[in-house]
Order: sequence, then C-alpha cells, then structure tokens
Amino acid sequence: MSKVERLYHLHNILSQRRTPISRQDLMERLECSQATLYRLVAELRDYLGAPLEQDEDNRGFFYDRSYDQPFELPGIWISPAELQALLTARQVLGNVQPGLLEGELQSLQGRISSLLQKKGVNAEDGQSRIHIQSVAGRAVPQHLFQDVMGALIGRQQLHISYHGRRKDDVSKRDISPQRLTQYRNSWYLDAWCHKAEGLRSFALERISDQALLENAAKEISDKVMAEHFDRSYGIFSGPADNTAMLKFTPEMSRWVAEEQWHPDQKGSYDEEGAWTLELPFSSARELVMDILRYGSEVEVLSPAFLRDAVAESASKAAAIYDL
Repeated sequence: MSKVERLYHLHNILSQRRTPISRQDLMERLECSQATLYRLVAELRDYLGAPLEQDEDNRGFFYDRSYDQPFELPGIWISPAELQALLTARQVLGNVQPGLLEGELQSLQGRISSLLQKKGVNAEDGQSRIHIQSVAGRAVPQHLFQDVMGALIGRQQLHISYHGRRKDDVSKRDISPQRLTQYRNSWYLDAWCHKAEGLRSFALERISDQALLENAAKEISDKVMAEHFDRSYGIFSGPADNTAMLKFTPEMSRWVAEEQWHPDQKGSYDEEGAWTLELPFSSARELVMDILRYGSEVEVLSPAFLRDAVAESASKAAAIYDL
C-alpha cells in the first residue's frame, strides 16, 4: 500500500467513526509500523489541515466534529514522483498506435490532464519534456486488436488464420487467449492453441482473420503461464532448459552490467573488469540476434551450440562483405 493510499484510507477510517480508534487498530488496518502511522497522522493534520485529535484518556485518534462542515481531503495532492508517473503515463498513452482504443485512450488522457491541472501543472508543457521513441514497432489493425481484447476479457475462444514467418505458411487454429504482451514495441498474444495442444505466442500483426467463438476459453493458471513464458530469455521462450554464459569486454561491461536481460540472470566481474552474464533460455534464435548486436565486445562461453550458432551467423555476415 502506497503512502497516498494509506492517507486516503486513514481519512476514510476517521471520517466514518464517531469514537476514537486506537493506535494498534490503525497500524493493523493500514498495514504499517508505529513510526509510519505517526508520519501519516502528522501529514494529514499539519499539511492537509485535517481536524485530527488524540484522546487524552486512551490516546486514540479521532476527527474533531465541532466544525460546521465535515473535513474533506483538498482536491488532488500528489508527490513529485507521482507527478512524474502521471506525466509519463500521459505520454505513453499519446504514443499508443493510432486507432487502438482511440476514444477510450483520449478520455483517459483527459482525466490525467485534469488531475495535473488541479495540482497546478501544465500537462502540455510536462508532456513536451518527456520523449518516448518507438522503434521498429509493427502496426496492428484496430478491429483485430478489439476482437482480441474482447476474447481475452470475455474469456472466449478465438478462431484465427495465422501466417508464421519461420515456415512462411498460413494455418487455421482455435486458441484460448490468456494474456496480451507488448514486447519491443510489438504486440503478442499468449494463448493455449487447441490445434497444437500447448501454449504458444502469436504476433498480432501476423493474424490475417479472426472470429470470436462461443466456446469458453481454456483457463491456464498463472503458475503454468510463468513457467512456460517467463522463465527463459525472449518472447518465444518456452520452459528454460539451457543457461547462457556471456563474457563482455571491460569497456562494454560498464554498460551491460546495469542492464537486465532476464529477471533470473546472474553476473560477476573478473579481475580485469570483464562482466560475465548468465541467463536461462530455451530457443537460441532471439538470444543469438541480441548477442550479435555487441559484435566483438562479447564472447559466448557456453553452451557450445549457442557459441557455434553465434560464430556461424558472424561468419555469414562477414562473408557478405568479403571479409
């Protein structure tokens, strides 16, 4: 629970009571320590002007109700970090692919702008100072996005025609959508494929036709989803059954050591300042492409098949330039 949520919660508790509430009860209901409680009390009373009093007998907290009007929290009050989050959210919404949920997003942007204005912040000026650049994103038709969202939220199966890039063929299949993922500026649908009888990721822009089915979607637990999609490197992952070990040059290590390639990665420096990165992966396809971005600044130490795959790709690239 954030500080703002606790302040609202504290205000609501005190507003709804006619008798003092003890410190211990407040700590339990707010899920906080005594020190945090006293900071909240001080902010609510001294900064926001609440008529908050403490009973002399049992030391319980209460609102003084002798005033003509009941106390209400004044407008919008947010911290600098929350202001930054709102400005960033507004900018992100403005960069969503045109056409996708256009009306709904405009409405949400308007509400964020209203919150900022009540705080005395010029939303347009703030937005102009935040720049989010999307690179290599792939467009998704609005009707497709809406159908996918409808199946996902309504928990219905979806019939799709899918053009797979790897085999360059079109297949028809019924799927049970599980979650929608934006990864590297492109949209993917993680779903149970009834044709393959397994979990698959589908790039939305490769779906050429889709239709909602009346059949209820097959439910896959969060644990199973995480084990399949989140345990290894990349978007087309599957269960992790390999560990890559990459060694970066000391110069490149100053950048790479601060990057997160995977939540379960491990890293360490050697005596020369070279950073060794270990991360789990399943398919080497995407990992090879990312390793090649660093050229001669990285070496694959293991496994051998990943080292061979990177070396082969590098050799083919060199051959194009007659090197």
